[in-house]
Amino acid sequence: MSGDVVRYILRRLGTLLVTMILVSFVTYAAFALIAGDPAQTMLGTNATPQRLEQLRQELGLNRPFLIRYALWLGGFFTGNLGESYSYRQPVWGLIAPKIEITLILCLISFVLIAVLSVPFGLRAALNAEKKTGWIGTVLRQLAMAVPPFFIGILVSYMFGIVLRLFQPSGFPDLHRDPAGAVRHLFFAAVCLAIPRIAMTARMLRSTIVGEMQKDYVRTAISRGNDRQAVLSRHVLKNALVPSVTFLGQTMAELVAGGIVIEQVFGIPGLGRFLVTSISNRDYPVVQALVVILALWVVLSGFLADIINQWVDPRLRSAEDAD
Repeated sequence: MSGDVVRYILRRLGTLLVTMILVSFVTYAAFALIAGDPAQTMLGTNATPQRLEQLRQELGLNRPFLIRYALWLGGFFTGNLGESYSYRQPVWGLIAPKIEITLILCLISFVLIAVLSVPFGLRAALNAEKKTGWIGTVLRQLAMAVPPFFIGILVSYMFGIVLRLFQPSGFPDLHRDPAGAVRHLFFAAVCLAIPRIAMTARMLRSTIVGEMQKDYVRTAISRGNDRQAVLSRHVLKNALVPSVTFLGQTMAELVAGGIVIEQVFGIPGLGRFLVTSISNRDYPVVQALVVILALWVVLSGFLADIINQWVDPRLRSAEDAD
């Protein structure tokens, strides 16, 4: 790995760190204002002044705001995110198992998108000038138009109730029945992936068709080079850059889309827990989840950016020039 690449990655990591510190500060400050007095919220309106003061001291609420934020930020890296109002348990202990489930769901969905969208996009580009090309266009539009939750309802009925390949009414324990849990997550991941496979394939098709019209491609084909070889060796590499960026955005958006899918399939992941915590006004849990999801989004963009630089180093040179 060259020194330029290392410097580029370090610079990006620095930007990521600054971004996350700003996000965490804004999130902590916002929920500190919304939550009001956490001690009053936890003990209720009938609590005595003595008990309220005691709990405020235990939670460190008598300290200055910046000190509390610094302690919370430090606790974020050590797993100490405070105590849930609703469950009276450490927040990290409640969130950690759900991170594992949501991570598996998103990874399965992302693998499906990355593996299937490239061949679909290539096939669509090759069929763009054929009379039957409109069939693929209609199918992609249909896949993008149908909401994932509706696909989830159909999949739950067909594969869960009719074929009984998984149990829609209950999610197996991930550690006691990993095969059953992964099978359950796979069907949910398919529903989450279908619209994004169609979107990515459409973008890749458009980019490839545009690249095929450029002079270097026409010159290569006119010299007797095989069309398929030119497409795979030159065009595809150039067309992958915007597609990789879109895949990075997709990875960031999978958690948001997974909130609905988790509700449909009864998956106890981060999305479902976030909805429950918002309903219960469990601000320490919501606060931690917002920062974790923001970290997910920033990391997804960072990884997509690094892959883009690897695919096309000219992007790094252009940014360095700026």
